[in-house]
Amino acid sequence: MKAPVTPATASFFDRDVADAYDRRNNALTPISDNLHFLLRLVLAELPVDARVLCVGVGTGAEILSLATAYPGWFFIGVDPSAEMLSVGRRRLEEAGVMHRCELVHGYVEDAPRQAFDAVVSLLVAHFIKSERRPAFYTAIYDRLKAGGRFASAEISCDLDAPEFPAMLEDWKKVQALMGATPQSLANLAGMMREALGVLPPEETEALWRAAGFINPIAFFQAFMIRGWHAAK
Repeated sequence: MKAPVTPATASFFDRDVADAYDRRNNALTPISDNLHFLLRLVLAELPVDARVLCVGVGTGAEILSLATAYPGWFFIGVDPSAEMLSVGRRRLEEAGVMHRCELVHGYVEDAPRQAFDAVVSLLVAHFIKSERRPAFYTAIYDRLKAGGRFASAEISCDLDAPEFPAMLEDWKKVQALMGATPQSLANLAGMMREALGVLPPEETEALWRAAGFINPIAFFQAFMIRGWHAAK
């Protein structure tokens, strides 16, 4: 199994993190609701029986949003954390949509090629180091049908820009809402530089084009979270 994220990153999402993940993110419901609303619009022209691949599906939030709006779609969700998938499976079963889903413990490379009308990856790419990003986007491109659409959101900013310190202060407010400790807030800048693979927006867009995607379109921003979509 090829891993576009490090084992350390995958193991971070253990049972305790998985069980608390949605509870911590409840503080950001206004952001996620807006992101999912715009995602539903971006993908609205897919076939009524579309097949959608969700990369880093986690606890299944994007499937729940899309499955409710589009009852004919089928979803495959991949994630390297078995614990997150377990929580996601329970949520999908409770919502009555699990019969339209398949959950795979793995990575994007474990999904079939040229099989999907859309690929969705929300808040995943910044966990992937910059040197691995080209292969990640190429793997996504290869799994789309001709004309298929890719939609993604990630933490994206220029860590060396003069405005970054002010942006970081806003981002600390977001993290504080999620229960971040004073120590983790103090270490936030270092974590973004060392533990994550945060890229400037223009670099992400350039990597999409290099993978073959046509004209990435920005459709979402909330502080450092940015979203794009593009066609194959």
